[in-house]
Amino acid sequence: MRRLGPADYRDMPWKNGGGVTRELLKLPHPSDPARFLARLSIATVGASGPFSVFPGVDRTLMILDGAGVVLTIHGERDVVLDRRWQPFAFPGEAEIQCRLLGGSVRDFNLMVDRAVARGSLEVVQLAPGETRTLAGARTVLLHVLEGHVAVAGTPLAVEETLWLDAPESLSLRSDEGAVVSAIHLRSPAP
Repeated sequence: MRRLGPADYRDMPWKNGGGVTRELLKLPHPSDPARFLARLSIATVGASGPFSVFPGVDRTLMILDGAGVVLTIHGERDVVLDRRWQPFAFPGEAEIQCRLLGGSVRDFNLMVDRAVARGSLEVVQLAPGETRTLAGARTVLLHVLEGHVAVAGTPLAVEETLWLDAPESLSLRSDEGAVVSAIHLRSPAP
């Protein structure tokens, strides 16, 4: 188990040079040091423009703050993301243009090398006093979006991240209520 907070995060330029993202966690690739197995980040998008391209990477994006965006995929299909905490998954090699709906947005990003792992992102909303059990996985990453939560007795506050290897299951509890992004990484399907 590894607990991370804002002092552990680092700002990184976008691959396409169009902005900066706050990298929360980057798991190393098992065979290629130039790549990553998985990466979590939060970016502020201040202008419309193209997304960076990441061949072989599955991406999941969700809006944290702001009016939202319209993503135009391969110039053919528009996807509107205008609600907080609604994950949208897409292939990293997709050609995507992003249009802001009303000012800048902050978004949460999960990227996973699909040859090495499969990733899923779930938003867990806990009411005051609620306890929830989550299934385990090869790796589980938790990031607190709002409130405070205890994970198997370990307290986590807003903006903190917890990295767990191979938990069978996890118990999350919040006395005052919380919102947590739960990422499960599993081996790729054969």
